[in-house]
Amino acid sequence: MQETILSICLGVGLAASVGFRVFLPLLAVSLAGHYGMIPLNESWEWVGSSLAIWVLAIATVIEIFAYYIPWFDNLLDTIAIPLAAIAGTAVMVSTLADLSPVITWALAIIAGGGTAASVKSTMGASRLTSTATTGGIANPVIATAETGAATIMSAVSVFLAPLAIILVILIFAIFRKVYKKLFVRPS
Repeated sequence: MQETILSICLGVGLAASVGFRVFLPLLAVSLAGHYGMIPLNESWEWVGSSLAIWVLAIATVIEIFAYYIPWFDNLLDTIAIPLAAIAGTAVMVSTLADLSPVITWALAIIAGGGTAASVKSTMGASRLTSTATTGGIANPVIATAETGAATIMSAVSVFLAPLAIILVILIFAIFRKVYKKLFVRPS
């Protein structure tokens, strides 16, 4: 039971990380699975292969640098939102062990895909706002913050999975506070 709870915490933390950068958390899962730091779902053991590590490392570097290209970063967000939902579902499925397929996929789609899509949508909106208000000058700052958040969330998820859930709750609380401040007008 404790292993199941830890795998859920790991999956949700990595899914939130996917909302910041799609490939970086997948690379973290790949490395952690390869070195036996986390158990991978039987059908997802290939993620820990050397080939998967190389492919995900290259994709991670390309994604990180692509967010520093003006105008392309906003275009990338358009593509990345559905990719984040898929990747969030994938990281959740890959880390869930010893559950029935129905529960695994329900948790993966709702908690994994939903968390990743929510975070990515919020970050995409922040980049659009930055582009509109600063002409894109502040976008590299946002890109750096997103990469940092993805790195921290991935590391915390792998090494301290219960803390990852607390960070996810904190992230959503911050998003809610910012949303209320920007969009909810006092009556």
